[in-house]
Amino acid sequence: MDQVKQGTDALFILLGAIMVLAMHAGFAFLELGTVRKKNQVNALVKILVDFAVSTVAYFFVGYAVAYGVTFFTGAEALAARNGYELVKFFFLLTFAAAIPAIVSGGIAERARFGPQLMATAVIVGLIYPVFEGAVWGGRFGFQAALKSLTGAEFHDFAGSVVVHAVGGWIGLAAVLLLGARANRYRKDGAMSAHPPSSIPFLALGSWVLAVGWFGFNVMSAQTIDKISGLVAVNSLMAMVGGTLVAVWLGRNDPGFAYNGPLAGLVAVCAGSDVMHPMGALVVGGVAGAIFVALFTWTQNRWKIDDVLGVWPLHGLCGAWGGVACGLFGQPLLGGLGGVSVWAQVLGTLAGVAWALLSGFAVYGAIKGLTGLRLSAEEEFDGADLSIHRIGATPERESNW
Repeated sequence: MDQVKQGTDALFILLGAIMVLAMHAGFAFLELGTVRKKNQVNALVKILVDFAVSTVAYFFVGYAVAYGVTFFTGAEALAARNGYELVKFFFLLTFAAAIPAIVSGGIAERARFGPQLMATAVIVGLIYPVFEGAVWGGRFGFQAALKSLTGAEFHDFAGSVVVHAVGGWIGLAAVLLLGARANRYRKDGAMSAHPPSSIPFLALGSWVLAVGWFGFNVMSAQTIDKISGLVAVNSLMAMVGGTLVAVWLGRNDPGFAYNGPLAGLVAVCAGSDVMHPMGALVVGGVAGAIFVALFTWTQNRWKIDDVLGVWPLHGLCGAWGGVACGLFGQPLLGGLGGVSVWAQVLGTLAGVAWALLSGFAVYGAIKGLTGLRLSAEEEFDGADLSIHRIGATPERESNW
């Protein structure tokens, strides 16, 4: 029976890794559908190559930083327990690689390819694993300090803060250092609209992300005996709440409609294992409202050119999810308990501060050393032709 349990656990977490790996296709198509046509190829290539760089950085450095586990041993040792430690690495890698995928959407259309890959290596190899290890790995005394202060540890079951808020706030730093796209905000005070290039691809990306998210959340249990249908239904309810509120406040705009469910899913990650489904519905609805309002203010009022709205979607909705776990996880609101509002607030603030400071440090250093941005001519031509030498739909020559 122990052998069966080991094999089942390995299969369980492997299926989760595959589902979250599929979410990276969702990141790619969400970005492809949002950016202008001259930048679609770049969106697809960035997500794939960022994942490859993330794998190398996390395998050799990041996983050891987060959990103190290395793979510098023989294959016989790695195959123990049906290779569970390896597939656990695979699963957690897909989380780590989400950070550069999140940032990619904010800096789309004007970022250089090589410098972004450099940033990916540093973020996934060092920056993200430090906070991941502090929260999920029990390292650096972070949880012990919070427990002594508040009586409870910081609870983030599937990464509202560890993954999404950290990615969103790093993305904000990158966007601010990079600057707005050319002619987005004109000298006369007017703004140039850049509508999504493909609503079908944007919708496809959102659907792929939403379906994969059930692996992201449910498989965060990491072993079959800890699986919970509560996590699945809470994810569903938050997704629905985010969708309905975003469609209502966004006045049926499809961009808001298809980012609404993602906002809800971001927010429910932290407390999906302790909330009541009705609480999850409210948490998702609030996240949908946060995204619509803050995306509009970011673009129009504050003139921050965050192309996919990664700061409001991941940074702010993730932070809301961290705090909401402490509220809606309380028995008074139907939750299972065992969480502290103050621990959630302090843990969330720590994640936001670490991400913002690290984002400015990494992207600021790269900007000073190599530059972050395409030249004006390259940006005008588009990242597809400037970097990859081909467009998404190249015209066939008449003599072919």
